[in-house]
Amino acid sequence: MADSLFNIIARKDFDEPPEIRAIKQYVADRFNEAVEVIVRERDIIITAPGAALAGTLRFHVRHLQRAAQTDKRITLRIR
Repeated sequence: MADSLFNIIARKDFDEPPEIRAIKQYVADRFNEAVEVIVRERDIIITAPGAALAGTLRFHVRHLQRAAQTDKRITLRIR
C-alpha cells in the first residue's frame, strides 16, 4: 500500500543538524544577528546579512568550527 505524500512528510524529521544550530546560536549570542547556514559534505556555508558581520565572522572561523564540533571548511558569504 502506497503512503500518501502527507503521511510521508508527517514522518520526516525536519530538525536542523547540530552544526547548524551551534553556528546560528554562536552568532546570535555574540553578535545579535541571524545567519543562514548550509552544511555540505566537505564544507559549511554561512551567509551573513551584511559585509560587516561577514568580515567579523572571518576572525571567528576557528571558534565557529569549535562550536559546531567540526573540521569542515567554513565559507562566508554576504546576502
